Amino acid sequence: MTNPLTTPRADRLIALALAEDAVSHDVTSRAIFPRGHRSRAVIDAKQDLVVCGLDIAAAVFRRVDRRLQTTLLARDGDRAHRGAEVMRIEGPTAALLGAERTALNFLQRLSGIATQTRRYADAVKHTSVRIVDTRKTTPGWRALEKYAVRTGGGHNHRMSLRDLVLIKDNHIAAAGSLTAAVERCRRVAPRGMKIEVEAKSLAEVREAVAARADIILLDNMTPARIRAAVKLIAGRATVEVSGGVRYETLRRFALPGVDLISVGALTHSVAAADLSLDLRERLA
Repeated sequence: MTNPLTTPRADRLIALALAEDAVSHDVTSRAIFPRGHRSRAVIDAKQDLVVCGLDIAAAVFRRVDRRLQTTLLARDGDRAHRGAEVMRIEGPTAALLGAERTALNFLQRLSGIATQTRRYADAVKHTSVRIVDTRKTTPGWRALEKYAVRTGGGHNHRMSLRDLVLIKDNHIAAAGSLTAAVERCRRVAPRGMKIEVEAKSLAEVREAVAARADIILLDNMTPARIRAAVKLIAGRATVEVSGGVRYETLRRFALPGVDLISVGALTHSVAAADLSLDLRERLA
């Protein structure tokens, strides 16, 4: 699989971010540091975290000034303890400091997602449940954020609307019934594409089973209702649970017969990981 941190799309995101920050017009650093001034800096963890985004952070420094040399001291997916150094950078001081915020924005956001995902994945590691993400991602960042989920030990749900038939409540309402929506999708969907149906009640679960849905998403159901739904499905479809699941309540939903738990909070409201860049010494 192509590393999404090193694709043309990632390059465009870097360019947009640097333009937004007006890095080429950094009046502060350019006023303080003469042209020949060079420094060495490190990026280190200020908390325990799962590292993610090193390649794109390094690309930011190179994009600002090819003379900036980066050394990766960790790999994406590594657990870094507070105080651990994850990257070393050296080169022109003004360029280094101009790139600092943009590089950290990528690294902190992606490491935050990976760290959050690892907490969720670890909480269910002794069950048969897989933690999956959603499409609740930052516009333009989806490939990066879903990579961060994988880095943290989670799994990706569909990347876009073309990857899976997912019939939700509004589709059902507009089609007239769950069965009608499934039948229409089955007629026109690409051969072999799975059909997932959202069910909000046990009656809809029964209808989804009768319609031979491949995946049944149990939406905002209580653990007791999920147990009843799993019994109705009886292994005839993959079971996904979504809605109302928080880290504190996760184990209550990781029930026998549940295959997937989708968590929007992995990406849509995650806190950035705490990393910082510190100058260590002047080189020239």
